[in-house]
Amino acid sequence: MSNKDTIFSSPIDKIGDFTFDERVVEVFPDMIQRSVPGYANIISAIGMLAERFAKPHSNLYDLGCSLGAATLSMRRGIKQEGCKIIGVDNSAAMVERCKLHVNAYRSDTPVEIIEADIRNMTIENASVVVLNFTLQFLSPHDRFTLLEKIYAGLRPGGILILSEKYVFENQVANELLIDLHHDFKRANGYSELEISQKRSAIENVMRPDSVEIHRERFAKIGFSSYEVWFQCFNFGSMFAIK
Repeated sequence: MSNKDTIFSSPIDKIGDFTFDERVVEVFPDMIQRSVPGYANIISAIGMLAERFAKPHSNLYDLGCSLGAATLSMRRGIKQEGCKIIGVDNSAAMVERCKLHVNAYRSDTPVEIIEADIRNMTIENASVVVLNFTLQFLSPHDRFTLLEKIYAGLRPGGILILSEKYVFENQVANELLIDLHHDFKRANGYSELEISQKRSAIENVMRPDSVEIHRERFAKIGFSSYEVWFQCFNFGSMFAIK
């Protein structure tokens, strides 16, 4: 059972940049369920997409795996033989806890959890790659470079699943969706102080793109098909097929 997220519940004199440290690891499941609308639906559907797109004797990658929710969903969905899941995260605290979660359940599909920078990973023989709220933490240049590397490492017909927070070019729509997200957090028990302080901590490290920018990248890289398959307020998920 997850501890309750109270990281930003008391006034903080100097708010630093948000990091995925041990404090966040302890409350991460509670934090993400109460902060990201539709998160459980996305995780469930990642398993469904893995079942559909995993090819025999191929690799499936969870880049920015955190505590392994998408990894475990993929592992439950896979019906093909000879598959391997590779989860990668640059937070030592996340990786340590993720390994415990993965090892708690027996499975025929092997899982390797690696502490590394996803930008330095070799992607090869991949049928499924997941970036679940990960790309938005990289610089814009690194985003394109990583997506190019993923495309090169995907088998023909392979799928990239990209979940992100979005910004919208229409200012009225963008502000409404931000307000609805804050309403969602209030409904889940976060105070005005928590919402404000978390926003200050994360705004320098998470710089979301518009759906249009994601589409432009996919087209430029060469993906044959791409679309938004889920959206709730200003959070959503897209697929891109090679």
